[in-house]
Amino acid sequence: MGDQIVLRNVTKRFSTKTMGDIVAVDNFNINVKEGECFSFLGPSGCGKSTTLRMIAGFEDLSEGEIELCGQLVSSKSKNLYVPPEKRGLGMVFQAFAVWPHMNVFENVAFPLRIQKVNNMDINQKVAEALKHTSLTGLEKVYPSELSGGQQQRIALARAIVTNPKVMLLDEPLSNLDPKLRESMRFEIKALQRKFNFTIIFVTHDQSEAMAISDRMMVCDMGKIMQIDTPENLYNKPVNRFVHNFLGESTFVEVVIKDGKVYPKGHMDQNININIPSNASNEMVIATRPNEISLTKETDGFKTHIEKRTFLTDRTEYLVPIGGQLLKVQTPHRIRFEQNEECFIKFVEPMWYEADDKEAEKERHKRQLI
Repeated sequence: MGDQIVLRNVTKRFSTKTMGDIVAVDNFNINVKEGECFSFLGPSGCGKSTTLRMIAGFEDLSEGEIELCGQLVSSKSKNLYVPPEKRGLGMVFQAFAVWPHMNVFENVAFPLRIQKVNNMDINQKVAEALKHTSLTGLEKVYPSELSGGQQQRIALARAIVTNPKVMLLDEPLSNLDPKLRESMRFEIKALQRKFNFTIIFVTHDQSEAMAISDRMMVCDMGKIMQIDTPENLYNKPVNRFVHNFLGESTFVEVVIKDGKVYPKGHMDQNININIPSNASNEMVIATRPNEISLTKETDGFKTHIEKRTFLTDRTEYLVPIGGQLLKVQTPHRIRFEQNEECFIKFVEPMWYEADDKEAEKERHKRQLI
């Protein structure tokens, strides 16, 4: 399997009146393999949709080049730019983007009519696309008479009717209700298996990306943070941002003194934990709330239950540790009462450098652009 989408040193700068020049996409290098489902994931303003628009040809690059199916389609240094309609891509966007004045058949036939395909082939290709998106029998119906899920299926049918090698999906499920989103995920994967196209899937929904992707890129503030499989991103996040963005996280600021670890603001009781060799004096330990051991055994860090919340599939506890409140999740069978004494132990947490307050300010600024 070769690389079907290649981004080399792709950079995009925008000029804004209020904030000056912003580097929206900063030196992205990405290789997406043929038949792979690759997700771009990150908060608003991280650069994921801008990158997708550059691949589609709706935005030009400030630097770098993009290759699709072995053909160079954008290059700043060579002054090369192939327009979107010549890139052979299928696209589905967040807004269902169906034409209300056209019935289902004409909506799906539209890209074929632009390509001047003959009527006999149009009938055959549209029938095939409608069959694979469960829209057969609705050819003469107008979009306004259909549900949101059916309208999004029209957009999918229109994207696959030209038999593209690459599909670009930009938040395609975010306007649907949760149950429908889940079933549409499976339908998109089934379509991919059938037609063997490569997918780039842009979303801010972690569970959606993890369910659909072979690999994912997490980006933040225009920079690539990490590219890996969903499992590796969840289990081995490279920094605090990725840890926090993928799944529930709980963080404890710690101080290391005389070879012992203390929670910040509580230097009279240490946490029994192995210290990594490269640790600085102040660090953050990160773990998932359901991976912290909460016991009545006295060999952990002694504290008490500040708050207890019963949830459908687990019990959630807040326990003080230093000047912080730590979230711990346990099965219902592990039961503590409010104010009861307890002991906590960390099982193989991740270690990160102490927090960067400037990063939070910059992240907020980008979301306003």
